[in-house]
This record gives sequence, C-alpha cells and structure tokens, in this order.
Amino acid sequence: MATITTKAPRGTPTAPGTPGWVLWVNDHRKWLFAAPAMTFVAALLVFPLAWTGYLSLTDAEGSVRAESEFVGLQNYLDVLSDTARFWPAVGRTAAFTGVALLFEVILGMAIALLLWRPFKAQKWVRVAILLPLVATPVAVGMMWRLIFDPNIGLANQLLGWFGIGPQPWLAGQYTALPTTIFIDVWQWTPMVALILLAGLTSLSDEPQEAARIDGASTWQRFRHVTLPLLAPTLTVAILLRGIDALKTFDILYATKGRGGGSFHEVETLNVYAYGLSFDYNEYGVSSTVLILFFLIIIGAMWALTARRKEADR
Repeated sequence: MATITTKAPRGTPTAPGTPGWVLWVNDHRKWLFAAPAMTFVAALLVFPLAWTGYLSLTDAEGSVRAESEFVGLQNYLDVLSDTARFWPAVGRTAAFTGVALLFEVILGMAIALLLWRPFKAQKWVRVAILLPLVATPVAVGMMWRLIFDPNIGLANQLLGWFGIGPQPWLAGQYTALPTTIFIDVWQWTPMVALILLAGLTSLSDEPQEAARIDGASTWQRFRHVTLPLLAPTLTVAILLRGIDALKTFDILYATKGRGGGSFHEVETLNVYAYGLSFDYNEYGVSSTVLILFFLIIIGAMWALTARRKEADR
C-alpha cells in the first residue's frame, strides 16, 4: 500500500535536537543570502546622500578641503527664492521629462503593437528599432549635434531640398529644448517598446479571441482588453523611464555644453547642479540643489506608485 508523506511545516525541526539558531537561519535564509548585497548597496547610497546633505547645510566653496561654516537652512532659502536659475531649471526639467515621456510611451506602444504579431522580416525590424540603444548617450548627443548644425548639418540640407529655410535647431533659444527632447525620444523609445512588447507577449490570447467573436473592432479590443491587461507593465515602463528622464544629463551637456547654452535654454536641475559644482565650485549650494532634486524624484516615484496601487484596486 502506498504511503502519503506530507511536508513538515515551516519551522518544524527536521531532526531531533536541531538547534534553534539553525531553524531561524533556515526560516530567514532568503534575507540572509541577500543581506551582503543589500548592505553594500545601502552603504553606496547612504554615505553619498548623507555627505551631500551635510554639505547643503554649509557654505562650502572654492575647494573641498577649504574650511566651511555651518549655515543651516540658509542655502535652501536662497535656492528656493532663486527665480532666475533654480525655478526655470525646475520648469525645464518637468517639461523635458513630461513631453519626452509622453512621446516615448505613445511611440513605444505603437512599436510594441507592430512587433506583437509575427510578419516577414520581423527580426530585422526589431534589430533596426533597437539600434539607438546600442550607442552611449554622449555619442548620440554628439551625432545629433552635427546633424543639427545650422551651417553644415544634414537636417538643414534636407529642409533645403523642400524649399524650407535653415532652422536654428540646437542653436536657437526657443528650439533647443524641443530638439533635445526629440533626441531623447529617438534614443529611449526602443526601451519603452521593449518593456511593453514583453508585457504583450505574456498576455493570454483568450480575451482577444472572445472580444473578436463578440464583434469588437481593433480599437475596441485595444481599448477595453489589451490596455487594461497591459496596465501593470505600462506603469512599470512609465516609472522606469520617467525617473531616468528626470535625471538626464549626458545628452543635454553633450549638445549644449556649460549652463545648458548661452541663455540656459536646456539647463535642467542636473545641468544646473553640475555647473555650480564644477564651474563655480559652490559645493554647498550645489548640494542643496541636489537634495531638492532628490526629493523631487522621490515625490515623483511616490506619486506614480500610489497611482498604480489605485489602478490595481
């Protein structure tokens, strides 16, 4: 007669006389294995953040070894009252992130839907779409800087073939920010498409078939079936790309250089803090900007996470 064995409950001794600490280690092994890596990552995050927070409360400038005095919240008051550089940089950061993220999500969704179903030469199309991710952001910025050069750039030459006059692109005070947004969209839309495509391929075909049998159109199936099922993946894509777009620095600095241009036309918070640190050696003020920027990122993460929880309910 066959015997039925049952697994011992968690925490039950597997052998008589097993020490209690062995049982504790066995119950918490997943945390113990991850503890060294978590401790290392925490140390890498906590120490720089704590040091930056300390510098933001001082008047450190000139040299990292120079003596500095504790000024409390004075740097924060000065920065928050700066309507010439800080708040415009906040506005540009929000505009850059919001517009770039909007286009990247829309185009990424379109590309993911295009690649969702098999077709001829699909592999080659996937490779071509993912090519922008191969290059580094600095290289991408330098490439587009040459393309958008007002004198010898390919962009103005193409416009000339259609009888359109040359445009300032990156050189213009009001066109530089939209142009850098275009560059960011060109490079990072494939990443959003890749995340959404992974989510689409994991969806079951049964809801789609049921909606098709009921006579739903392509748009109705996308609006009422595909999009709700893809919502968790879409939220993850928005969260990851949104935070990354907030921190964009390399493309902006590679295309416009110091201060985000002569009129600070693409000066975001990252570019502003970099200039304060390495151009003017104002470490106390730059640390203040970075702490405020960090709080903005944490707030954005919290808002997106809270919205995702509401959507899941």
